[in-house]
Amino acid sequence: MLQGKTIWITGALGQLGRSAVPLFLRQGAVVVGSDIAPLEQVPAMQAVAEQYGEERFRFIRADASSEEEVKAVVGEIDRAFGRLDGAFFNAYRNVWKPLLELSLEEWEATLTGTLTSAFLCCKYAVPLMIRTGGGSIVNTSSVLGHIPKKGCLGYGAGKAGVNQLTRVIARDYAEFGIRANALVPGDFKAPEKLAALPASTVEMIRRETFMGRSGSADEVSQVAAFLLSDASSYVTGSLYTVDGGYHA
Repeated sequence: MLQGKTIWITGALGQLGRSAVPLFLRQGAVVVGSDIAPLEQVPAMQAVAEQYGEERFRFIRADASSEEEVKAVVGEIDRAFGRLDGAFFNAYRNVWKPLLELSLEEWEATLTGTLTSAFLCCKYAVPLMIRTGGGSIVNTSSVLGHIPKKGCLGYGAGKAGVNQLTRVIARDYAEFGIRANALVPGDFKAPEKLAALPASTVEMIRRETFMGRSGSADEVSQVAAFLLSDASSYVTGSLYTVDGGYHA
């Protein structure tokens, strides 16, 4: 589905990135993964890098909220591959505190890590996409950008901003062949994390979703692959919810 496409994934070492990178590679893409953490921190991703080699998977350590580092990543993509067809932006930061306990520094760090990072990555990815014939941007949002969750002030505001950022980019750059959509996941957890949760939390997840369970990273990244592919060529400016019915 992604054969021949060059795709940039931020947050490549996070739960969603660890699912998306091998999925996109299996579908034929060339993948550039970036993350603030070193590749050596995640042995499974090191193995992916060794399996595919730098011609198919290139990892660049970079902070998605740093303008200079984002520019450097895009420059490396241009030098190495000469094009960018898709981008899956997953970087975020979250501090779970209510208004009266959240410091200005924590508020600003959360918005910078969640919303400003998406702005910067889109700002520098779009010109390369336009130059090489257009492309598809998928920004990862959250149901918490719609639904107020106790203590989720900065992250919720940041993800709501990601939604509007994405829709305006879709409107402004459609004529240049750019599609932009926001992927809106609900709860999704690795099996080992789910198993470690208190029974009361698992029961709450069961009650709050139509499907009665937490999702998996693979169920989310499969939708991202669709939005990055030509199969979604008439989809832009959308908020694509993947939450087992939680938002409904």
